[in-house]
Parts: sequence; C-alpha cells; structure tokens
Amino acid sequence: MKIAIHHNSGSFSDRWISYCKENNITFKIVNCYDNDIVSQLDDCDALMWHHHHANYKDVLFAKQLLYSLQASGKKVFPDFNTTWHFDDKVGQKYLLESIGAPLVPSYVFYTKKDAFNWIKKTTFPIVFKLRGGAGAANVKLIKTKSEAHKLVNKAFGRGFSQFNRWNNFKERIRKYRTGDDTFFGIIKGLGRIIIPTEFAKMYSHEKGYVYFQEFIPNNKFDIRVIVIGDKAFALKRFTRENDFRASGSGNIVYEKNHIDERCVQIAFDVNSKLKSQSIAYDFVFDEYNNPLIIEVSYGFAVDVYDLCPGYWDSFLKWHEGEFNPQEWMVSNLILNTIK
Repeated sequence: MKIAIHHNSGSFSDRWISYCKENNITFKIVNCYDNDIVSQLDDCDALMWHHHHANYKDVLFAKQLLYSLQASGKKVFPDFNTTWHFDDKVGQKYLLESIGAPLVPSYVFYTKKDAFNWIKKTTFPIVFKLRGGAGAANVKLIKTKSEAHKLVNKAFGRGFSQFNRWNNFKERIRKYRTGDDTFFGIIKGLGRIIIPTEFAKMYSHEKGYVYFQEFIPNNKFDIRVIVIGDKAFALKRFTRENDFRASGSGNIVYEKNHIDERCVQIAFDVNSKLKSQSIAYDFVFDEYNNPLIIEVSYGFAVDVYDLCPGYWDSFLKWHEGEFNPQEWMVSNLILNTIK
C-alpha cells in the first residue's frame, strides 16, 4: 500500500509522516494545490490531507477533491462521512437531529419573517452563531429581542465577515492577560483591525440565513470527546472569565476523574451511526445534568491532547498511558484498505 500525504507543517501530517517512516509504510509527499494532483495519485492507494477551515483555498476545494478520489475507489482521510459537515453548524444541526443525537436545541431560518416570528416567541438569552468558525469565533450571547433583530437584519443585509477583527483583538488581550500570548500578539491583533486576514479578504460574507442555539446556563466548562475508530480520549475546558464560552479558553484539565463517561458513551454511540474516521464532540449539560452536544469537528489542535493520561476503548475500558491519535488515523486507514 502507498499513501499520499499533503504536508503542511504544524498539521496532522507531521505525525503521519513520522509514523510512516518509523513503520516502513510506503508514502509520498504531494501538493493538493497542484492542478495535476489527481494524476499524481495514480500510483497511490490513499490520500491523507488535514485541510483547515481557516485556509480559503482548502475551503474552496478540499472536500470536493477528497470526495472525488473516494468515488474513484481510493481511500482518503478525511472521507465523506468525516468531513462533509466540517465547519458547518447548520449541516451538523440537520445531521444530528436526523439520527436522534442529544443536540442542544438549534434553530435556523432562511427568511427575515420566519426569524422575527421565532424571536417573538422565544426566551432570552440565546446564542447566535455563524455556520463556520472554531475556538468560539463567530459566537455571541444575545440578551434581548432588540439585539436579535439587529443580527437578523444584518444576516439578510450586508452579512457577516468570517473574521471578526474586534473580537480577534479582544481575544488577543485576554490571552495576553492570562499569559497565553505575547505583547507582539496584541500588536498583531491591532494590525488585523486595519489589514484583514487573507481568508477574510478572499471569502464572501455569510448572509441569507440566521442560526441560533438555546443558551444552556450554569455551565462553567464543556467536555470534548474525540473518537478515532474504536478509541476515544477527552478533556475538560473551563469557560473564559466572565464568559459562557469554553472553546479556545486554554483553561484545560485532563484527569480521567474530571470526565463524565456518559459523554464518552454518547460519542461512541453517535459515531456508530455517523461512521466518522475522526470526530470531536463538544458537550455541555442541561438543567437536569444531561449531556448535550454543542457541535462536532473532524480536526483538532495537534499538541493539546498529548497531556491526556489515557484513552477508552469502545467497551469503555480505560487504557492508561501516552498515545498518538494521528498514528491511529494512519493505521485505521490501512486496515480499512485491506478489508
């Protein structure tokens, strides 16, 4: 078997390549941006590409390339079941609802009229989200009907940039105060107010829909469970100071006793239906302490999970010790190719 790997330093590919070298797995480095990428893969059985939601080129064609190769009979990571809903909260709403997963109640509207009618009847606060964005980007707590009306008018007017310059600057300041960023980071964030990211310049505004989720109060943390094949690992992320968002806070605990194993079981159960190669589930808890899924993602930060003290198998048996989830991605791909 020969695996093609699109290499991007700092992504999963660093560890994929190391694993292939250490285990004498035949591979070659490719550039998925090349026009002739399909013909470059003639001598390969599989392609692995850790495409990123904040790279406008990846957003343009990564899924389409991977799906096309999968349709031709090649194995790919991530495959269709793993990535079609990536960075698409609206798609995730429909997917999770369709299989009866315990999703935080979510609402999407495609006309002002429908949105305004719902706002009349709902209770506040509610959570507004764009369909894309990670690390709690593009997420806002809406406390009044007036705020909600303004967002709806904007959603069906000029729309929203995928990159919020002021929120980015505020986040830089927060991280500087907690020691997670440098003063140079603040200067960089200030510069982004004037000069937007390449993604923001190239990607069109989000408009023509509005997406809300119910606000689940009294959650001081969320729990993220990542399932890869028949293994799962998890961590707990505490919310930012004076904020309801946990994703991207950097305030993390890893010990097994901090993880509600109901979340692990739900993650395995849901993934038995989704059949994703790699998927992260983010959980909060309702007023009756029932776990609810906020959203899902196939990708995750590479180094953050190295501090996890072990993992569960699909029987919820705990396995203590270090592990490398990116190696599981390669080995699972090979096993599924052999089958």
